[in-house]
Parts: sequence; C-alpha cells; structure tokens
Amino acid sequence: MHFFIFPERDATLYQASGSQNTGIDEILEIRKDVSAAGTTVDVSRALIQFDLTKAKRLEAQNPTKVFTYYLNLFDAKPSALSVSQSLFAYPISGSWTMGQGRLDDNPQTTEGCSFNFRDGATVGTNWIPGVSGSGGSWFTGSQYEATHSLNHRTEDVRMDVTTIVNQWLDDNIVNNGFIVKRSGSLGTIQTTDDEGSNERLGNLSFFSSDTHTKYPPTLEIVFDDSSWNTGSLSPLSSTDIEDLVIYMKGLRPEYKEKSRAKFRVVGRERYPEKTFDSTPSTLNVKYLPSGSANGDGAFYSLVDAETEDIIVPFGSGSRISCDSNGNFFNLDLDGFQPERFYSVLFQVVSGSGTNDEQKLILDEGFTFKVSI
Repeated sequence: MHFFIFPERDATLYQASGSQNTGIDEILEIRKDVSAAGTTVDVSRALIQFDLTKAKRLEAQNPTKVFTYYLNLFDAKPSALSVSQSLFAYPISGSWTMGQGRLDDNPQTTEGCSFNFRDGATVGTNWIPGVSGSGGSWFTGSQYEATHSLNHRTEDVRMDVTTIVNQWLDDNIVNNGFIVKRSGSLGTIQTTDDEGSNERLGNLSFFSSDTHTKYPPTLEIVFDDSSWNTGSLSPLSSTDIEDLVIYMKGLRPEYKEKSRAKFRVVGRERYPEKTFDSTPSTLNVKYLPSGSANGDGAFYSLVDAETEDIIVPFGSGSRISCDSNGNFFNLDLDGFQPERFYSVLFQVVSGSGTNDEQKLILDEGFTFKVSI
C-alpha cells in the first residue's frame, strides 16, 4: 500500500537576504551561489513539515507491518548542476513560523521564518540562541540524517526518511518538519562543507506546497498490505504465464477522492484450450503467482495517464493479494490528486533465481479517474 501526505507548510531560507520570508512561494530552493572570485555568497535551505496523524493511525492498525517513508520533491527549474552531489534532510529542532512572503515581494516580507530568525524580524528569535544568521537548527547524528544522491541531468528526489519519521512517531523528538540542504555544519557555514566550499554545485529548485502544478512535495508511506488465501482456486501454470492476459473485473471509470476501493484482477492464458465442459474455460479463475522471499509475485503500478509519471512503483508496497474469489489489490485514494487519470500496469514474476524465471510487465490499457 502507498499513501501520500501533502505538507502542512514549507518555506525557503535565503542567506543573502537574511530576514526575508518565503512561506507561500511556489518554489523551494537549495541554492549555492559562488562569486567570480570563488567565494560562496549565498546558500539556501528548505523547510517542510507534514502532519503525521495518518501515519500514526496506519501503524497502530498494522502493528506487525514494516513501514518505509519517502520524502518526494519534484524538480522545477534547476540550473548549472554539477555531475554528482548529495542532498541531506534532518529533523528541525525547534518551532518556526511559515509566514506569508514570496521571493519576489517588494518590499520584502520579513514576518515569518527566515535565514536569521525562526519567527520573523519583529520578534527576532535566533534559530540557535546566541548565534545570528544560522539558517535553521536541526538534530544531528545518524538516526537524524537522510541522504539522496543526484546528478547533473536532474531528477526528482525520493529520499528514504524512515529513521527520522520513526523518531517522531516514537515521540523521541517533536515533529517540527525537515530541513533539506547540502552538507553543512550546524551554526556557522564551514569552507570544508559543500555549502561553504568554492565548488560550483548549481541551484536546485523544487515545487512547494503552494504550487499550481500537480507536483507538490509529498511524504509517501509504504508497507506490504497483501494477504494470501487461495481457497479452492488453482494456480496459473508456467505455460499460462508465458502468454498471459490480465484484465480488471468491475473497474469503474471514476472513483471519489479519499475513498477506498478494491480492484479485482484476473489473469488467464491468452488462448484458452477448447474444452467440452459446461462452463467456459475463460470463467475458470486461476490465481497469479504468490509473493515470496525469492522475489516471485504479482504487482501493480500506477502511472499518471497524461504525464507518464510513476505514482506507485512496482515493489513490496504494491503486491497483489488473493482470496477465494481471486486476485485483488486495495487502494486508499486519500492522497491521490483529484481530477487526474491513472493507468494501471502489472508485473508478474515467477521462477526467480532459476533458469525458468519469467518477468512480465503488462499494460492492458486500464485507466480510471480520481474525481473531487
């Protein structure tokens, strides 16, 4: 199962414009501007906070499941990126005020978080007591760090932040959100870090929660919700799988946002053998390969039908289930953006690790809409 949570708030902190707030800007930036003389003149960092109520509820309802959490950021207009670099995320160690500013405000908005202050220029509370212009404060240590590698071709970020989210869910620290940045020390920027060195790494831009596009940041929750009980059904044979057809039984053209739906999946051989039974062979439901430790199983993937962006990838969180009526998977559509069309693809893996291994990816043209 894949769930998606949208941010409660976000903002970018700009060193060069120390007190400026950008709480409702459409872009989050991880900048590093280097002068012609080779000195760093500006860095920026992004703050993002999510409400974890849904995550707590899911974990309480599924105490035996293993949960993984991903921070998803979608690239907007990056520039002059180096061949390779890394981004880091840390849990913010204090409260902050989002504010109502934008980067192009003239005059600048200074109420709300900024590189210099956690709450705005009027109150003027430093992020770190006694340290001016620290650009945020965060917890340090391996249990508080997540990282993601990227390259000059740019890409969306899907960063595993499970260790950080678990710290919040276990109430070890207060959830004040993530700070996303290049490597750099807490407090004063050091020349030995990526942020303070004279290496030109370029500027990363991502859509914020205030974007008018379909690409706001998300916190993705993934766990294996599959169950397996075949009843009296028979399995598809390896010969069946060689030329497999999958269809979705009872697929509706439209589903309401925030609803929960069960999708029935039926697999059969493409050309059933002619028989003289009283029941057509096409109605004899057989089950797809079951999930196992060696990688076998049937999986689904959801793709944006317009952009072909992968929303739900093949993996442990998209394993297809089975009951006495056949195969199925469940979707909780709370967190899927409405007024979008989604295509359903299937992957079937059997005989993993053997000479008879088969891996099929099937796109049979199944599409549905999530509506308001």
